[in-house]
Amino acid sequence: MMTDEQKPVRKPTFWQIVSSTLAAAIGVQSNKNRERDFTGGNIYTYIAAGIIFTVVFVVVMILIVKAVLANV
Repeated sequence: MMTDEQKPVRKPTFWQIVSSTLAAAIGVQSNKNRERDFTGGNIYTYIAAGIIFTVVFVVVMILIVKAVLANV
Protein backbone atom coordinates (compact mmCIF):
# COMPACT_ATOMS: atom_id res chain seq x y z
CA MET A 1 0.00 0.00 0.00
CA MET A 2 1.36 3.43 -0.95
CA THR A 3 1.43 6.27 1.52
CA ASP A 4 0.82 9.88 0.50
CA GLU A 5 4.57 10.46 0.34
CA GLN A 6 5.10 7.54 -2.05
CA LYS A 7 2.41 8.44 -4.58
CA PRO A 8 3.85 9.57 -7.92
CA VAL A 9 3.53 13.30 -8.54
CA ARG A 10 1.32 13.92 -11.55
CA LYS A 11 1.20 17.18 -13.45
CA PRO A 12 -2.19 18.88 -13.53
CA THR A 13 -4.05 18.71 -16.83
CA PHE A 14 -4.95 21.78 -18.86
CA TRP A 15 -8.52 21.74 -17.51
CA GLN A 16 -7.31 21.35 -13.92
CA ILE A 17 -5.14 24.45 -14.40
CA VAL A 18 -8.11 26.36 -15.86
CA SER A 19 -10.29 25.20 -12.96
CA SER A 20 -7.69 26.24 -10.39
CA THR A 21 -7.31 29.64 -12.05
CA LEU A 22 -11.06 30.26 -11.99
CA ALA A 23 -11.27 29.06 -8.38
CA ALA A 24 -8.47 31.45 -7.44
CA ALA A 25 -10.25 34.31 -9.21
CA ILE A 26 -13.31 33.93 -7.00
CA GLY A 27 -11.35 32.90 -3.91
CA VAL A 28 -12.44 29.30 -3.42
CA GLN A 29 -10.29 26.20 -3.74
CA SER A 30 -10.49 22.77 -2.14
CA ASN A 31 -7.54 21.69 -0.05
CA LYS A 32 -7.06 18.62 -2.26
CA ASN A 33 -6.78 20.77 -5.40
CA ARG A 34 -4.49 23.26 -3.70
CA GLU A 35 -2.14 20.47 -2.68
CA ARG A 36 -2.23 19.05 -6.23
CA ASP A 37 -1.34 22.47 -7.64
CA PHE A 38 1.54 23.03 -5.25
CA THR A 39 3.05 19.55 -5.54
CA GLY A 40 2.61 18.79 -9.24
CA GLY A 41 2.19 22.15 -10.87
CA ASN A 42 4.69 24.57 -12.33
CA ILE A 43 4.56 28.13 -10.98
CA TYR A 44 5.07 29.63 -14.44
CA THR A 45 2.06 27.76 -15.81
CA TYR A 46 -0.18 29.24 -13.12
CA ILE A 47 1.29 32.73 -13.56
CA ALA A 48 0.63 32.55 -17.32
CA ALA A 49 -2.90 31.23 -16.72
CA GLY A 50 -3.57 34.05 -14.26
CA ILE A 51 -2.31 36.73 -16.65
CA ILE A 52 -4.35 35.29 -19.54
CA PHE A 53 -7.46 35.10 -17.35
CA THR A 54 -6.98 38.69 -16.18
CA VAL A 55 -6.56 40.02 -19.73
CA VAL A 56 -9.62 38.12 -20.97
CA PHE A 57 -11.66 39.29 -17.96
CA VAL A 58 -10.73 42.95 -18.50
CA VAL A 59 -11.49 42.76 -22.24
CA VAL A 60 -14.88 41.14 -21.57
CA MET A 61 -15.72 43.82 -18.98
CA ILE A 62 -14.76 46.59 -21.43
CA LEU A 63 -16.95 45.04 -24.13
CA ILE A 64 -19.90 44.69 -21.75
CA VAL A 65 -19.61 48.30 -20.59
CA LYS A 66 -19.36 49.54 -24.19
CA ALA A 67 -22.42 47.51 -25.17
CA VAL A 68 -24.43 48.84 -22.23
CA LEU A 69 -23.39 52.44 -22.84
CA ALA A 70 -24.19 52.15 -26.56
CA ASN A 71 -27.78 51.22 -25.66
CA VAL A 72 -28.31 54.14 -23.27
